Amino acid sequence: MNSAIDVYLSRPWTKYQSAKPGVTEVPLRSVPQAFDEATERDPGRTAVAFYGRSITYRELRDATDRLANALAKLGLKKGDRIALYLVNSPQFIISYFAALKCGATVTPISPVYTSHEVKYQLQDSGARAIICQDVLYEKVARTGVALDFAVVTNVSEYLPALKRLMAKKTAVPGERVHWLQDLLKSHPAEPPAVQIDPKKDIAALPYTGGTTGNPKGVILTHYNLIAALSIGMAAFPNLSAGKEVVLAFLPFFHIYGQVVIMLNSLCQGNLLVLFTSPDTEAIIAAMERYQATVFYGVPTLYEYLKDHKDTDKANWKRLKVIVSGADTLHESTVNGWTRRTGSKITEGYGLSESASISHINPLERPKTGSFGCPVELVEAAVINAETMEFANPGETGELVLAGPNVMAGYWNRPEDTARAFLERNGRRWLRTGDVVRMDEEGYFHFYDRSKDLIKFKGYSIFAKDVEDVLYGHPQVKAAGVIGVADPAVGQRIKAIVVLQGDARGKVSADEIKAYCRQSLAEYKVPHIVEFRGELPKTDVGKISRRELRDETAA
Repeated sequence: MNSAIDVYLSRPWTKYQSAKPGVTEVPLRSVPQAFDEATERDPGRTAVAFYGRSITYRELRDATDRLANALAKLGLKKGDRIALYLVNSPQFIISYFAALKCGATVTPISPVYTSHEVKYQLQDSGARAIICQDVLYEKVARTGVALDFAVVTNVSEYLPALKRLMAKKTAVPGERVHWLQDLLKSHPAEPPAVQIDPKKDIAALPYTGGTTGNPKGVILTHYNLIAALSIGMAAFPNLSAGKEVVLAFLPFFHIYGQVVIMLNSLCQGNLLVLFTSPDTEAIIAAMERYQATVFYGVPTLYEYLKDHKDTDKANWKRLKVIVSGADTLHESTVNGWTRRTGSKITEGYGLSESASISHINPLERPKTGSFGCPVELVEAAVINAETMEFANPGETGELVLAGPNVMAGYWNRPEDTARAFLERNGRRWLRTGDVVRMDEEGYFHFYDRSKDLIKFKGYSIFAKDVEDVLYGHPQVKAAGVIGVADPAVGQRIKAIVVLQGDARGKVSADEIKAYCRQSLAEYKVPHIVEFRGELPKTDVGKISRRELRDETAA
């Protein structure tokens, strides 16, 4: 009889997938190399469409090389960290690849971060410089962090001429502050000659959301990112490099937008239709204008779009793939979406520590309620978090991952890094903190973050189980479930509910509880139901249970 670990390593899911050529090894090259190769294959092809402005791969390469030259002349060198405090824009892309061409490490910062949050990331990462929106520079200045230099840019710089004329620039004082366009005009397209060791040199330092304690920098080497690109290409065999049109509205500072959308699309030579923010009307219009073939979203967006008045204006069936990641996709959302659009959503899973993707539902055999199977080169298993032994298939436990895309560790946090990994069977397994199970066919099912487990009178309740039931209520638009401390019982279950517009004031807390009792054991039924107009969300659109807990504790 096989041991539990042998079952996981046998990759049982491959029995249920059609045979297809996959990726057997990760190319030993740097991210800038992959980008340059894409620009050389078809330099005249449009790389980015930005609110009516088209930028070819030749133009993108030229701007990248010029900025790389400028950054090197300003003193940026191999091993330095440089922060990107930018909205989705051509400037983000140019800055990202230019910094990597200098051998530097990029640490993207959320554009909605406050001065306090920016200061923390600049100091923790040890960033020497920053490239930011002109309107955000004041927040940088207020941090008081000593930087060697700053580069500022206005979002209008790559808009069509008429829109550019209508834009307002923000005055930016400072001796060591440079305008990006001035640097591009005054420097040649000659990037510095830098030797990069893909397995050792750090390409990106994204910061985790800080769900417990302060955010941590995730060390991703060039090899990690190239592995993620190779894996991503193999995960969607129906896509053709250089021929796809990808909508890019998810934020690039987040690993999903940065790797799955930006890097994957540009390093394959595809067209990226770029948005500074997820404007529903503009996205739907662009779908038809550019004949989009790939759509990446998050569950809250699909929940919103399935009831949106303009959703029928786009032909969703034409898309080759519609992907959902970054959070759990509720079955009611999937069913409502399919009824409305006639198309299917493919659910996947990944995290910053795995350079985005680790699982995806096979396109030829998806399973509703599952986030899919491990992608090529990635090994996944389930462990008992208390005994650290591998759990048998069908048992719930903590998801662990191993593969070439898994991070090297956390920046300057050796103790956190040691806790994050488990050495077993000659492999270095990353502990994800997510409670899952693998079914008999090798598909993985998400239950909860381990920290979101609610303990009531000795019972363990997954917040997701309760939320799934709440989302099935016809009058519930959104819901978040948390545990509220109560010394008498451990924690009580609190449901924060957003009702559909026409149901507000008409559905009571008792009715919600009664509905839950039809599908849940009594100990899982919410003790407290609070109605709100909206729920707090993370930068990528995920309902933030952490903020709900913090608000309740306060």
